[in-house]
Amino acid sequence: MAVSGAVAGTSLITPVSSIAGTNSLSSIKVTDRARARVALVGTGIRGVRAFGEDVVRNYSDYAEFVALMDINPGRLRAGREWIGIPNCPIYTDLDTMLRETRPDIVFVISDDDTHEYITNRCMELGSHVVVEKPMAIDEKQIQSMIDADKRNDRVCKVAFNYRYAPHRTAMWEVLRSGEIGELKSVDFNWYLDYDHGARYFRRWHRLMEKGGSLWVHKSTHHFDLLNWWIDSDPEVVFALSKLEVFGHNGPFRSTHCRACPHTRECRYFWDITRRERYVKLYTNNEHYDGYLRDGCVFRKDINIFDKHTATIGYKNGVQVAYSLVCYSPYSGFRVGFQGTEGRMDAWIEECNPLSNVDFDQVVVFPRGGRRRFINTPKLPGHSGGDRRMMDQILIPGCSDPFQASAGIRDGALSCLVGIAARKSSVSGQPVRIEDLTTLVPQVKKLYQPAMVV
Repeated sequence: MAVSGAVAGTSLITPVSSIAGTNSLSSIKVTDRARARVALVGTGIRGVRAFGEDVVRNYSDYAEFVALMDINPGRLRAGREWIGIPNCPIYTDLDTMLRETRPDIVFVISDDDTHEYITNRCMELGSHVVVEKPMAIDEKQIQSMIDADKRNDRVCKVAFNYRYAPHRTAMWEVLRSGEIGELKSVDFNWYLDYDHGARYFRRWHRLMEKGGSLWVHKSTHHFDLLNWWIDSDPEVVFALSKLEVFGHNGPFRSTHCRACPHTRECRYFWDITRRERYVKLYTNNEHYDGYLRDGCVFRKDINIFDKHTATIGYKNGVQVAYSLVCYSPYSGFRVGFQGTEGRMDAWIEECNPLSNVDFDQVVVFPRGGRRRFINTPKLPGHSGGDRRMMDQILIPGCSDPFQASAGIRDGALSCLVGIAARKSSVSGQPVRIEDLTTLVPQVKKLYQPAMVV
């Protein structure tokens, strides 16, 4: 396990010691002075920044770190320094950490293939869990987490930060308003640029057995947005995918960028030594686990895809045309919603330092009316989603007006679309969601509000 998650509506900050012996989270009371005992599993870049440093900076009144855990002891120490909690206990063993520190909430930000075991174990030993997307990488792991959720009275939420961004919630509101009538179809195209796309082929994500392919690791985000926007469950998936640019397609290769003789001619060369914090977190600790953060994007062991297209049918009749490409000139997406009484379109370019536009836009085309523009502010942290999601995780009484709280069922269905797409692209046949686990797709999406604690 190479270790590198929102509980929304109200916070989960009641100490575990105060709820021992209770069977219902609804019976728990929170005092104004209570602070969540928080642990972080996974001290990679995502963990130490969004679920570590940001928590210390913005939520110290509501949460305190009681433990960090990772299998790499060097990265643990570097992560603790980065977060700014020099006295926080560190662990390389999960059970020891849980038993000695008894955290109220565990942020699971480890490699995707480890999420199932860690999440289940945390719930079994008494902690609530916020697990980073994707929740798991195959249908067996998904079923295991569904079963564990039923066995335990702990809460598990999935960290779908994209739901919380103002630009995405504006589209959710238009769809619920009926302004474009009954939704019939969606076109959703996601683009990763030469830098962003290449990152997934440098790191552990390049291996199917670690991240389930980008159908699961990356597209899970997008499939969750679709499920949330459409307000119904996915039913059937047909997909095509290929590896056309990275991996074995490269004209040359090495193990990693620092050791490569082709740095001058490789458009994907990345110099990790120019980032001091990355050096402290990753390169200084390679000798513990052999993980190369600046791995070659042309390694022959790469077995995921870099081009993806899918058709998704929903239980309520909505049809979706989806694509993901990993070698675009820009990162961002285009999405269009066709209804019986109009249409809504949006386009966004991410990660562009040259852009002088300080807002993102949604355009609504009512049937027989004038188009309407909705401008939402450009915000840091996944378009503002990170901060709003963490508010709902840790601040008591934070409302959920857009039904953004995502639980086990939401996490499972988003993953199952990606798993079905991966299977379909290999078999050449459509895959039905209900054939993968015990989850039965519903015409109306089942909203999972946060537990009142």
